[in-house]
Amino acid sequence: MPSPVNYTLTGDIGVITIDHPPVNALSLAVRQGIMDSLDAAAGDASRAVLIICEGRTFCAGADISEFGKPPEEPWLPAVVNRIEAFDKPVVAALHGTALGGGFEIALGAHYRCALASAKIGLPEVRLGLLPGAGGTQRTPRLAGVGAALDLMTSGVPVDAHRALAAGLIDRVFDADLADAAMAWIAELVDEDAGPRRASELPIAAHDGGIFDQYRARLAKKARGQVAPQAIVDCVEQAAMTEFADGEAFERETFMKLMAGDQSAALRHFFFAEREAAKVEGLARGAQTRPIESVGIIGGGTMGGGIAMSFANAGFAVTLVEISDEALDRGLSIVDRNYTGSVKRGKLSEDAAAANRARIAGSTDYANLADVDLVIEAVFEDPGLKKEIFARLDGTCKPGAILATNTSYQDVDAIAAVTGRPQDVIGLHFFSPAHIMKLLEVVRGEKTADDVLATCMQLAKRLRKVPVVSGVCYGFIGNRMLRPYGKQVQLLLLEGASPGQIDAAMEGFGMAMGPLRVFDLAGLDVGYKARQALPDEMKGDPATYRVPELLVEAGRLGQKSGAGFYRYDDDGKPIPDPAVDEIIERTAQEFGIERREIGDDEIVECLLRALVDEGRKIVAEGIAQRESDIDVVYVYGYGFPAWRGGPMHYGAAAGL
Repeated sequence: MPSPVNYTLTGDIGVITIDHPPVNALSLAVRQGIMDSLDAAAGDASRAVLIICEGRTFCAGADISEFGKPPEEPWLPAVVNRIEAFDKPVVAALHGTALGGGFEIALGAHYRCALASAKIGLPEVRLGLLPGAGGTQRTPRLAGVGAALDLMTSGVPVDAHRALAAGLIDRVFDADLADAAMAWIAELVDEDAGPRRASELPIAAHDGGIFDQYRARLAKKARGQVAPQAIVDCVEQAAMTEFADGEAFERETFMKLMAGDQSAALRHFFFAEREAAKVEGLARGAQTRPIESVGIIGGGTMGGGIAMSFANAGFAVTLVEISDEALDRGLSIVDRNYTGSVKRGKLSEDAAAANRARIAGSTDYANLADVDLVIEAVFEDPGLKKEIFARLDGTCKPGAILATNTSYQDVDAIAAVTGRPQDVIGLHFFSPAHIMKLLEVVRGEKTADDVLATCMQLAKRLRKVPVVSGVCYGFIGNRMLRPYGKQVQLLLLEGASPGQIDAAMEGFGMAMGPLRVFDLAGLDVGYKARQALPDEMKGDPATYRVPELLVEAGRLGQKSGAGFYRYDDDGKPIPDPAVDEIIERTAQEFGIERREIGDDEIVECLLRALVDEGRKIVAEGIAQRESDIDVVYVYGYGFPAWRGGPMHYGAAAGL
């Protein structure tokens, strides 16, 4: 098998070319190839060395196939140090995405250039790690402490011009990277520019309190996560010690993180997301249907968000409502969302205007006759949904995909009212639909393979993460939410307060505690859904009596100013003694003796409810694999990625 690294001598410049598709990952063969190439350059007539990559990107980081395996020499730190110690000038030429270990290779080079389109970053924090090949030590020497901390604790790549301004690279070229880099190296050689080693540079003066400032900020922004704080520790060491000491500290810290639970969880999640794209029984490269135009029925918050998702991805969208008044309301929601996106810097005014122009409004189903996909996004009334699908069956062209955005209704029952159940599928977006990454793709009993394949591909065009679910009440996410919610209600009756439950779960890492979530969603939503259920599906009345009493008292949640909490004008939740009284009376009604409940018991009880239901979902074939459930809960329900998802956490914790 040919080496993925090739060395040639072009005039008096040695060229190390890495060609290891698809992303030039730093496998053992690549690392060894770089070392061998440096050996060759050391013994020939070259006056400088260029490191460049073939294909669509510079080295995009570690080889994920080596994750979890014992490291083999040469290790990446040794390769980077060898590059930096080389006695001839070494230039790294970057294009595509130079990330993680790939950018550490570039940091070891004496000079760096990049195409203007390149992205540069150190995203190891997203795997619960830190740059482990000198990145925490070289970056602050080149860019300063603040810029280095921002780059590494966020894990967000920067473009080439920002990297140039920060001092991380030296030249930016608009095109012809190889030719431009060779010309620049020739200039360096003519100027007798020798090696310029980042490890020998001093760190620029900085405020001594900056490290504690970052620690405090990260304690809030990255609550409970160890890797961001470890990065601060390493950069502080860079500022306080010699390079060799800081490098040793970095390596020791890296190995601790690698062996820790959080990195294991994040690496699990990294692979879980990729596994979720694989659909059992669906051939890779399965035939798909062309989708260019989309109809959305329902212009509420969800329908408007779905319309924005498609418009932002370049699709022509027709938003249908029942009246001109309702349509105006729906389009005004879209307009407000785009205005907010511009104000927050998420979109330029031109981009927002272009996206908005792709959304047309209508009150006539006839305007859906030629669209490729229709998504129904009306409220959860099964009769109304069936009526809409029967109407679509007589309106839409043959081969159009008919999708429902229902969050828990029977997709097969909806499909049965049409003469084309093979074209019907569930596409469960999460609110706000133009922001949330998760898309539950609900495969009906008769859903055609090409419809499923099309929707999986479509999710990627929308920059969503699709997870396939079978048909059951609530699919994956909301079905698991039912036993979770029931346990919340039982904990309230047994002695825990709303504030204690929320604090315990937020302390665990959930984005929001369950009672705050229920208030935000609206207690009336669950109330109405329960009313539609047969008695045998409602379960123990003790698990829903308190929220029923709250709704009947007009406490619908945040939108009414009161639910499990009272809300001030800024939407801040305030504990309410009136709720405590309702809970205590309900406990007496059901003969439940109240007691002291600890936070650990709350967390274990609620997570066990999730995990137990998740295992049932997999056993029934609703979810393809446990890791799919982890993806659903991290992207759709605020479960901390650094815990790996409920199923990963449950297995690790022995739940």
